[in-house]
Amino acid sequence: MSSNLGGIEIERAVHEHLNGHRGGIVWFTGLSGSGKTTLSQNVEKNLIDQGFKCVVIDGDHLRAGLNRDLGFSEADREENLRRAAEVAEMFLRVGFIVLLPLISPSSEVREKIRLRYQPKDYVEIYVKCSLTACERRDPKGLYHKARRGEIRNFTGIDAIYEVPTRSELTIDTEYKSIHVCVTELTGLIINKFAIQDV
Repeated sequence: MSSNLGGIEIERAVHEHLNGHRGGIVWFTGLSGSGKTTLSQNVEKNLIDQGFKCVVIDGDHLRAGLNRDLGFSEADREENLRRAAEVAEMFLRVGFIVLLPLISPSSEVREKIRLRYQPKDYVEIYVKCSLTACERRDPKGLYHKARRGEIRNFTGIDAIYEVPTRSELTIDTEYKSIHVCVTELTGLIINKFAIQDV
């Protein structure tokens, strides 16, 4: 016996009302080691502690799973970001604030991502940190491997990073403490996606 039950899609506004805030996309761009993931995870904790529905979509996790078939060519990098944006949009539809720490080196590709969303739904954060400081941190040893030629097309070494010119906020992790950066970011996100803007 088969049934013909039609699905009911709940409108985003209903989710947002229940969540108590609007959904939104917060896209972090910056060099490897600049602090994108650390910032996003700390901001996520702050927001959840204050009752926000929030999720981090981390580039490393995507590469290990959904995007494990992709390399680091220019085309594969763009596809990696396109898939990340698709996943983020699913969370946006149910009123989540989505934090995406992804290098996103190309200005052209970042602009394509921005244009996917309404301006009220999107914030780009440039996590600023010099190549020298990122190499000094090198938490995963990637710069060391890139300098030795073990990793090719590595952003900042043999692949270009185009500094953003349209970011809503620049966070300088080289000269500011993590606490100051997280506090500033959390405040911006809460103000941007407050329920009164629905």
